[in-house]
Amino acid sequence: MSSVKAVSELSGAEDLAQFGYGQELRRELGPFASFASGFSFVSILSTIFELFATGYGFGGPLFFWTWPIVFIGQFSTALCFAELAASYPVAGAVYQWSRRLSNDSIGWSAGWFMLLGYIMSVAAIAIAMQSVLPSVWIGFQVLGGDTALGSPTGAANAVILGTVAIVICSLISSLGVRAAATATAIGVYCEIIGLIILLVVLFTHTSRGPSVVLGGGVPSPTFWSFLSSTLMAAYVMYGFDSAAELSEETNDPRRTTPKAIIQCLMVSFFGGALMVMGALMAAPSLTDGNLAKDGVSYVLAAVTGGFAGQVLFAMVAISILSATLAIQNAAARVMFSMARDGALPLSSFLTRVSVRTGTPWVATLVVTVLAIALLWLSYGDPAIFSALCSVTTVTIYFAYLLVTLPMLILRIKGVNPVSGGMEYFYLGRSKGLIINFVAVVIGALLLVNVAWPRLSVFDPGNTHWYLHYFPIIFMVVASVFGLITYKYKNK
Repeated sequence: MSSVKAVSELSGAEDLAQFGYGQELRRELGPFASFASGFSFVSILSTIFELFATGYGFGGPLFFWTWPIVFIGQFSTALCFAELAASYPVAGAVYQWSRRLSNDSIGWSAGWFMLLGYIMSVAAIAIAMQSVLPSVWIGFQVLGGDTALGSPTGAANAVILGTVAIVICSLISSLGVRAAATATAIGVYCEIIGLIILLVVLFTHTSRGPSVVLGGGVPSPTFWSFLSSTLMAAYVMYGFDSAAELSEETNDPRRTTPKAIIQCLMVSFFGGALMVMGALMAAPSLTDGNLAKDGVSYVLAAVTGGFAGQVLFAMVAISILSATLAIQNAAARVMFSMARDGALPLSSFLTRVSVRTGTPWVATLVVTVLAIALLWLSYGDPAIFSALCSVTTVTIYFAYLLVTLPMLILRIKGVNPVSGGMEYFYLGRSKGLIINFVAVVIGALLLVNVAWPRLSVFDPGNTHWYLHYFPIIFMVVASVFGLITYKYKNK
């Protein structure tokens, strides 16, 4: 009998040791918890509630078609990531995958932008509390005034509610990965039940048929306006890789994580498509401006009333909290993974793991502080929210490309990039090349589209010149600061 065990025979700790790491985090998560981490991150209820108005405002009913377009690219990326998750079951997934497919500098860049994107995502998703909590109880509008996220009072109140949500998630995380997984699972159950109830409500209160997605009698958007409307779908459909961020805390991750990545994106796609279509069919009016102002919240408030509507809004709020928790945990794992390799300043501090809970508590705390700081930088300025959502999408899509592009280059050269996990998930040589190519091309096009400087998207009120070019400015500044940090750690 060979003295070398097959991968399938290795324990989690032994498998991890093959990559040069010890088992510091606690391996306590099963298949549903892995799925829940990705599904909560995508969180169609919270993200569609947050950005439906943006998509409709630019694309009208036709913006529905941005959903399948973005899905094709993101599903191709998810399939590539599923292969990698089976081969490299290590925390800090995108960072680890990129450096192993290319080199340390490219991998570091992928991890750097992924970390920035995750931290901004924590802030961006927490903002969505403003879209639902005042509808549950007006007392949540602590500042008074207009509750709309696009208003100054709504924007300011969103920062307060978002801060409270992030702090609550930090407290849950401090209890350990099992407590966080339980809270995330509760959020997923609420999201699924809430989604089913919402779909039943929408499709039983329709004002028009499904042909509304072909235009609904509303003037068609220009080509450029339609491209702008893809921001919603692009913002919603990322984060499926977060299941891989918890690989070191998942039992049998080579088998479990690839399935979780694919399942969470598939469920999100079909559920989200029905939700967008249902909202368009049930909206009392397509032309009175309310869909472009309040989105799904407007439709739900119009077709339900009293206690039933409040219950649905409350379930959405729980989904948002669950999403915030999932993203925060993913960000902490990326920071921990990079620091463990000595790739970040204060690495020895950032790698500290709680003896009691087995979680990277310092990294979690740092993510919390940075996310809250981002919120307060945008206090009272609604224009910054669209810019924040856009930059979040840009940074993460760029990090994804730093994985899929090196992976494609290896395939073109005839090198198998995932030889270590073929028994668990493998697309095949020819099919893998085609899917990988689609992931790179659509991913690059989406990146350029979302980052393109548009006054109507980033600063509709023309209040700050820098917001017009905010994604480009941010990427340049982040790249320069990242280069300085990288050089400092490698001198």
